[in-house]
Amino acid sequence: MPGTAPGSEQPERLAKTLKARWVWAIALGSAVGWGAFILPTDWLAVGGPVGAISGFMIGGALMVLIAVSYGFLIKSFPVSGGELAFALVGFGRTHAYFCGWYLTLGYTCIVALNASAMALLFRKLMPDLVQQGYLYTVAGWDVYIVEVVISMTVLVVFALLNIRGTALSGRIQFIACVIMLIAVACILVGVLISPQTVLSNATPAFPAGVNPVAAIAAIVAIAPWAFIGFDNVPQAAEEFDFPPAKAMRLIVLALLAAAVLYCAMIASVAFSAPWEALANGDSAWGSADALTGVMGGIGMLLLSIGITMGVSTGLNGFYVSASRILLGMGRAQMVPAIFARLHPKYKTPHYGVLFVAAVCLISPWFGRAALTWVVDMSAVGVTVAYLYTCLCAFKLFRTTNSKRGQSELGDVNSTSKKVLSLLGAITALTFMALLLIPGSPGALGKESMIALVVWTLLGVIFFLVRRKHNKTLSDEQVDMLVLGAPRPKGTELRQRSRS
Repeated sequence: MPGTAPGSEQPERLAKTLKARWVWAIALGSAVGWGAFILPTDWLAVGGPVGAISGFMIGGALMVLIAVSYGFLIKSFPVSGGELAFALVGFGRTHAYFCGWYLTLGYTCIVALNASAMALLFRKLMPDLVQQGYLYTVAGWDVYIVEVVISMTVLVVFALLNIRGTALSGRIQFIACVIMLIAVACILVGVLISPQTVLSNATPAFPAGVNPVAAIAAIVAIAPWAFIGFDNVPQAAEEFDFPPAKAMRLIVLALLAAAVLYCAMIASVAFSAPWEALANGDSAWGSADALTGVMGGIGMLLLSIGITMGVSTGLNGFYVSASRILLGMGRAQMVPAIFARLHPKYKTPHYGVLFVAAVCLISPWFGRAALTWVVDMSAVGVTVAYLYTCLCAFKLFRTTNSKRGQSELGDVNSTSKKVLSLLGAITALTFMALLLIPGSPGALGKESMIALVVWTLLGVIFFLVRRKHNKTLSDEQVDMLVLGAPRPKGTELRQRSRS
């Protein structure tokens, strides 16, 4: 079958080349991305300094609840596809398909948005150069040919990097994360020691007329989006060159580092200039204006380094994740089996990388404003994956004194972990409600809701078109193709739930 190693009935597996520090960097770099450097003024407008910082710390803590389930399942099922495999184990192939469908959209959109963020950086640094070759306006955003070329170039470069090999991209990811952390530390220290800094700039603590609880809740509502990326770890689990049991610790450390980094950038901007004036201003990049006001050109340089590293790590990390999701779906033949093939020389899922690149290369032509409609709703897709992961872990964990038959997954008798996985599922449902319920602090806009409905309908149509073909594979065959081994004892599903 396509994508199968000679003489084997199993798809060719990925080489184990990822070191622990590289995996930590994939989680951190993907979680932070460009938002930490461009959006602090937006978050200040919503929550104020205390509200924004509190919201990110609470959001990070809630994501740790979800990470407990990820750690257990990565240890038990270290294969490419991550949440796709978890949904398959817990609920069967239909659930796995839709989990993978939503994740593919979510990860691909974030690749495209990071590429547009790089173009936005150039627009800020060299406006006269970038804003040439005006093409048209989409949703109020002027599209220029130079900006389009910048985004497309970045997409192609990182696609080639990911095709060349996971070890290369992992090493670059780690170096970029270290540089990003150093840049943020220098920004925070520089602001605090600058004689031009006035600490009273960070008052009032919350926006005028806004209930503090509501202000914090509005920031917590964006946590699924702000911390998207730690879930890239299970996508690469097949490539770990270390025991998968370490994944839990790496994810938690990455989440803590991401939360601290977000809070450091918010505090730096809030101390640099009166935050209410920044929030109410019409600046395209309020963070840059505030930091250059107290640090001059050095502030702009550090911010540019930070965002360049953030965008680079985001692009790299989500290329890895999107291509591995497609690899897992290709192995299960939920999508064309060509996605299960590996590059003959570099042994990477190059067709998945090329597909993501091809889709993303369309996005710069529509402008950044229109792209954000799709990206905003992609948080729903990632939250769906969080929910499946936590519910799967909840099903597999048992109470400490459980008398059920022996499980091949090792120590699953833990009341505390079962409770934590349930809390993670409740957290994911809460995030989902905040995104989908009209009038909630994080509710999606009309355009984003339309995009979500369209993508869901496309998924249903594609599923129905391939349903007859998928039935040619037994459940046991799908388990073998995705998990690389028979389903472990203790994870059996009822037959009707596996359709």
